[in-house]
Amino acid sequence: MDVDCSHIREGISARVDGEESPVPAARLDEHLARCADCREWQRGVLDLTRRLRVRPAEPVPDLVGEVLAARAVRPRWPRLLLGVVAVCQLLLGLVQVTGLVDLGHGGHAGSMSSHLFNESTAWNLALGVGLLLSAMRPRTAAGLLPVLSAFLVVLTGFSVVDLLNDAVPATRLLSHGFLVAGLVLLIVVRRHHRDAPKPDAAEPPEHQVSTGRAAEPPEEDGGTERHHLRPVSHHAA
Repeated sequence: MDVDCSHIREGISARVDGEESPVPAARLDEHLARCADCREWQRGVLDLTRRLRVRPAEPVPDLVGEVLAARAVRPRWPRLLLGVVAVCQLLLGLVQVTGLVDLGHGGHAGSMSSHLFNESTAWNLALGVGLLLSAMRPRTAAGLLPVLSAFLVVLTGFSVVDLLNDAVPATRLLSHGFLVAGLVLLIVVRRHHRDAPKPDAAEPPEHQVSTGRAAEPPEEDGGTERHHLRPVSHHAA
């Protein structure tokens, strides 16, 4: 094998691997047309590459059952109970609107009392809708938690004062139990959703490579110009 054949075979290897050939395609084909040894060498390379790429897959154990059995299953009962509490809260707001049942609001004939009654009704309905949405979409529970918590803290203070002054009946205080139960269930739903494994949680960060573009090397300090390296297999034609 002469030096020219060695150079040609580098080009054949690069062509088979889909890389840039150090030999122009026309010169490569011309040499193959007159060199039987290089043609035979190319057939051997193609045959070896084909056998490596299409070799039968090695049998592996079926782990589907074990993986499915070991996966984390989020309990559904907190969301179901939260949905029930949300419906009860909505019904409470509707009953308050229609006035079918006296919940102990007292008279609201005046304009100020009427407005306060409307605000209370709006809060009941809005919180019921929020709880229902959190039951259906647990990731929204985090947004409702601080609002409902602050509301119940303030409401508890007013309820204690009203209870001491005998200004509110027990039925009205008991109606707030839906919100307390909703807050507890909201915390449980949020915790289960937060602790649930994400689809990419098992993949180490170093293997999470962006498919949009290749990773870029870090910028060099000093603002010096970076020079691209040339493949060592490239020779002058």
